[in-house]
Amino acid sequence: MSIGFLGIQMGFALQNANASRILQTFGADVEHLSWFWLVAPFTGMVIQPIIGHYSDKTWTKLGRRRPFFLTGAILASIGLILMPNADMFVSILPALWVGAGFLMIMDASFNVAMEPFRALVADKLNSTQQTLGFSIQTVLIGIGAVVGSWLPYVLTEWFGFEKSADAGKVPFSLVLSFIIGAVFLLSCIIWTIIKTPEYSPKEQAEFEGEELETDKGSFFDIFKDFGQMPKTMKQLGLVQFFSWFGLFSMWVFMTPAIAQHIYKLPVSDSSSEAYNTAGNWVGVIFGVYNAVSAIYAFFLPKMANKFGRKNTHAYSLIIGGLSLISIYFITDYHWLVLPMIGVGFAWASILAMPYAILAGSIPAKKMGIYMGIFNFFITIPQIINGIIGGPIVKNVYNNQAIFAVVGGGVCFLLAALSVRFVEDKND
Repeated sequence: MSIGFLGIQMGFALQNANASRILQTFGADVEHLSWFWLVAPFTGMVIQPIIGHYSDKTWTKLGRRRPFFLTGAILASIGLILMPNADMFVSILPALWVGAGFLMIMDASFNVAMEPFRALVADKLNSTQQTLGFSIQTVLIGIGAVVGSWLPYVLTEWFGFEKSADAGKVPFSLVLSFIIGAVFLLSCIIWTIIKTPEYSPKEQAEFEGEELETDKGSFFDIFKDFGQMPKTMKQLGLVQFFSWFGLFSMWVFMTPAIAQHIYKLPVSDSSSEAYNTAGNWVGVIFGVYNAVSAIYAFFLPKMANKFGRKNTHAYSLIIGGLSLISIYFITDYHWLVLPMIGVGFAWASILAMPYAILAGSIPAKKMGIYMGIFNFFITIPQIINGIIGGPIVKNVYNNQAIFAVVGGGVCFLLAALSVRFVEDKND
């Protein structure tokens, strides 16, 4: 059921670890990086509730959710292939703007594919199975992310592909990584489509003991549902805000932060072999936190049973926050593996616990739309960070990106504090 997430996360990890350095290669300044990431969360914020609404009301030969994540996977694969090759389009537009455009398509498409997968798990599992279901999804996310994060490093260090390229060009090892990710993503999605049946609207109504609803509703029902969102969702919104504000800081600024703070490199030298070595190592440590999340996710159901879902999430966020802050005190790049273990605890919990808590407060017939609306609490913090993050790095942090990473850790701690105010109906 969740194998498609394995492919989605492989592509997502390639983007997270490498998009910033690709944009820098095409000419982006470090203080502008967060701005280039802005359009994607804007698009996801608009698209996800629409997809959720219509997937709740749609039934096709492919089912309810599967047509939507297939479409998202196809578009994301196209973005993965074309983004590192944006310099091919310089006769039309500057490579930087073409690359940013494909980043938008790619990230928005990941969001399109992810939302129906969340709803699919909630559709097919009852309340006693949902924590386990989202945890297993997190395991597969972690495995896919490890492969995606480590792929550029493996291609250069194990198979001898070049780490560097001419100025303004992306190394072939990175281009090849994105192509492999695109093929893998699409293959995993197709596997899920073939192997996973969905419950029909009639079966869903029978499970809930309700009459079959034939009203397809209207687009404006989205606004009505938004106004009637469950109390638990509103409470989780603050937790999600701080969590994803911190994640966005880590993803956007980790490569320049490590290049500056650990490797002592100028960020203007983004095409050099040394800078790409730093970028590859960021991929490795991102793979570490994803590998840890895959393992940690196996323990989340038992921890949730013993400590409660809220406490489990809070503890995980605290560990992740302190780990991000500790990067400031590290001088040897090998030691960066250690804080990534703690980040892996937080990442696993962020991918599972809020959804397990949320699913118990949502009526089954509204699962898609509310999972889509819940995405607002993921995209809004990224948008705010995207607007103010770059200027803060330039004007407050004096272009020292490491402080943006430390700030991400502080946000994790604030998210942990916010968890205590959430009502978990099915805990």
